[in-house]
Amino acid sequence: MTTTETVTSAVGDIDLAEVEAFAGRVALDRASAYQGVLTYLGDRLGLWRTLAAVGSATSGELAEEAGLAERYAREWLSAQAAAGYLDYDAGSGRFSLPAERAMVLADESTPASGIAGFEVIAAVWAAADKLAHAYVTGKGVPWHEHDPRLFTGVERFYSVFYRSSLVAEWLPKVDGLVDRLEAGIRVADVGCGLGAATILLAEAFPRSTFVGVDYHDESIRLATEAARAAGVTDRVEFRVGDASAYEGTFDLVCFFDAVHDMGDPVGALEHARRSLAPGGQVFAVEPFAHDRLEDALGDPVAMTYFAASSALCVPHSLSDGGAALGAQAGPRRLLDAFASAGFGTARVAGQTPYNLVLEARA
Repeated sequence: MTTTETVTSAVGDIDLAEVEAFAGRVALDRASAYQGVLTYLGDRLGLWRTLAAVGSATSGELAEEAGLAERYAREWLSAQAAAGYLDYDAGSGRFSLPAERAMVLADESTPASGIAGFEVIAAVWAAADKLAHAYVTGKGVPWHEHDPRLFTGVERFYSVFYRSSLVAEWLPKVDGLVDRLEAGIRVADVGCGLGAATILLAEAFPRSTFVGVDYHDESIRLATEAARAAGVTDRVEFRVGDASAYEGTFDLVCFFDAVHDMGDPVGALEHARRSLAPGGQVFAVEPFAHDRLEDALGDPVAMTYFAASSALCVPHSLSDGGAALGAQAGPRRLLDAFASAGFGTARVAGQTPYNLVLEARA
């Protein structure tokens, strides 16, 4: 039904066509939310990777290949075809995952990969009750109290960017930094999480040494295991520690998507400045953001980052005493934090649709 009628309500005239259009938008979002659960299950159960490997399958073939019950495989495949994620051939009853879509859903080695975010979303749903309590009380939800899928999902999500851009694109934005790393310097990665960026740097620059610091014990345990598996333990050490209290002197202090999460970002940056050797610098990567909300309206990247910030970044910062910069702090607020921490020079060295690259010197 389409109508151009208006009705009068307690808040004024209502354009019914606008109501209908917005109801359709909400219905699509609701369908997407359901689809998100199934997309996550496809990742968790290896269905995307299986389909990418076999090319096409009937429900029975997928069930046998992936170890599923056929009735569930049939319904899952049908849902993916209805959503446009899979192609369906009615004559043969076969479902297929085209190579272009497989790059997004089944191959985490490509910059196009977008599957890891669904693991993060699963963890956010698991925390819904805690978040509701936090929203009412004003208290926080610390990182370590989230569902464990958050830690692995975030590591997978950011690793896509780090693998494709950190060494090849971001580091060269800072004059001389690649040369220094190649020659051999001492590097700290503060808020290192599961250590993805630290290990990538260690693999790329074997003459440098790296210390990853994070307050979360389990993340440090997993990071240490990952370093061992990558064969870089001769130059990488992971420590449990506070962002404002770790020990050591470093030529480079890095923050990878971490400054905005901290309860005291200025304090963390101050400690980083005090930890720098003469001539040292800070290198930080943050989510891309505009300074003004009105410039972000309708931007799908901002939509994602604001949602993540509301569920993860701000609640964690508030749990830690809370500046609560949020994942959409923007360049101005980030650079203000560096200035407040005593850095004489801080700048945005580069940006992409998803990231800001910042450099600071004392």
